Amino acid sequence: MSDAVVSATPSVTGGLHPVDRRPPLGKLATFGFQHVLIMYTGCVTVPLVFGAAAGLSTSTIGLLINADLLVAGIITLLQSLGVGKILGVRLPIVTGATFAGVTPMILIAGEYGMQAVYGSMLAAGLFGLLMAIPFAKLVRFFPPLVSGVVITVVGLSLIGVAAGLITGNDPEAPDYASTTRLGLAAGVILFIVLFARFVRGFAGQIGILIALVIGTLVAVPLDLTDFSGISDADWVGLTGPFHFGAPEFPVSAVISMCVVMLVIFTESTATMMAVGESVGRPVTDKDLARGLAADGLSGVLGGTMNSFMDTVFTQNVGLIQLTRVSSRYVTAVAGGMLVVLGLIPRLGELVAALPGPVVGAAALVLFATVTMVGINTLRRVELDRGHNLTIAAVALAVGLLPEMSEGIYGGLPSWAQIVFGSGITSAAFTAFLLNLLFNHTPWGRPEPQGATEAGAEAEADGAAEAAATKAAPAVDPVGSVDSAKDAAVGAKAPVEEPVTASEPATPSEPVPAAGSASADRGAPSATSTP
Repeated sequence: MSDAVVSATPSVTGGLHPVDRRPPLGKLATFGFQHVLIMYTGCVTVPLVFGAAAGLSTSTIGLLINADLLVAGIITLLQSLGVGKILGVRLPIVTGATFAGVTPMILIAGEYGMQAVYGSMLAAGLFGLLMAIPFAKLVRFFPPLVSGVVITVVGLSLIGVAAGLITGNDPEAPDYASTTRLGLAAGVILFIVLFARFVRGFAGQIGILIALVIGTLVAVPLDLTDFSGISDADWVGLTGPFHFGAPEFPVSAVISMCVVMLVIFTESTATMMAVGESVGRPVTDKDLARGLAADGLSGVLGGTMNSFMDTVFTQNVGLIQLTRVSSRYVTAVAGGMLVVLGLIPRLGELVAALPGPVVGAAALVLFATVTMVGINTLRRVELDRGHNLTIAAVALAVGLLPEMSEGIYGGLPSWAQIVFGSGITSAAFTAFLLNLLFNHTPWGRPEPQGATEAGAEAEADGAAEAAATKAAPAVDPVGSVDSAKDAAVGAKAPVEEPVTASEPATPSEPVPAAGSASADRGAPSATSTP
């Protein structure tokens, strides 16, 4: 991708671009708070799910939530306002913790401990800072064929984690998978579905947040809540760096988290391009590199401050389309609010005390939504062309193998178990290598079966057309479309159709949270692709 724009969106003439305009203070605060509400559930779900799976105490999970909000706010500020020519895409985007890193982090915590979790995250962040510029130029090697498979596996691999929150993680516990826990979770899911069906607009986009509140209130008389630790938490405080001790850097853990960083880059690239297109400020390769560098910095800050790696939250793109407010200063205000929330430990303790069945039910919907985002991304790929179907099928199978058969790699060395035991890492490796082999090497693109006969017919038809229009210059009938796509992804992939910024989400289909994947990641009423 060059400095040329990614689409033919007309530029604004005269005065400030809408992205650079500052609304009145009242509107800034109102719209900024809306962005916080939209992304809050997806952001805090990551530390809730990881903390429960890693066996951390409620107070420690509260600490992770505060650190998560703090880092998300800092990165949102950087992405919205920018720092010189170094950091920030300078678009109205909001960032938050990605689901893509949850499974690898759980595996690393189980094998090496929390010091290795944050050491490998810190190393992955440095890797991201170094790779931001090269990735912006090589994005064509991570087309929807690769990102779609990875995002699908991200969602599917976390379904079991959500189920563990619903049933409880101790099979010996008296209330394990009890009808009370299952019934409460079913009620929360039913509420989310009905809310998505009958409520529209901004209220519909915060359905999961409302479901968490109502589900918690219902859980109180069922004796499924414990808020005893909240009163001991401070009202104001800052999470200290390296809470779990000096970081450690096992090679396998570092490799796994570096792969997660590349997945985050893939998610963020698609979203930043879509935002640039929707607000009329197309993204250049330099813009993209600065935005990806901020993603890398989130790994450095996350590894230092006990937080998580961030990606662009796509559900907030839907809010921009809904409100038609494209000022980056609005999202900057949202970032400032997140920083303030991250400095209130008592709030983190409160969120960490939410009952497992309620959080698990909401997480189940979020993770299933992430899965559907991945499937929707794969719909844009011509799976019946070349070897695309084989690439997607094999990568999906390899990615799901460790999720469906726990301990399948138990006989391998511990470092190999970390790398291959994560379905996300396995799927990303497999999809990338197979796509590289089949779609970016001369020997990987054999003539499809029947192409000779089809080619002969096409040649005959073409000769007849040429005879009728021999005075006209040769024109590619889809050249203009392909040119826009090529500019969006660096170069047109030979066998799959890339996602372009010319296909933004529509207001009727706002974008979900994932984590990207993508995507990191939102309520079903806020669904589109990153």
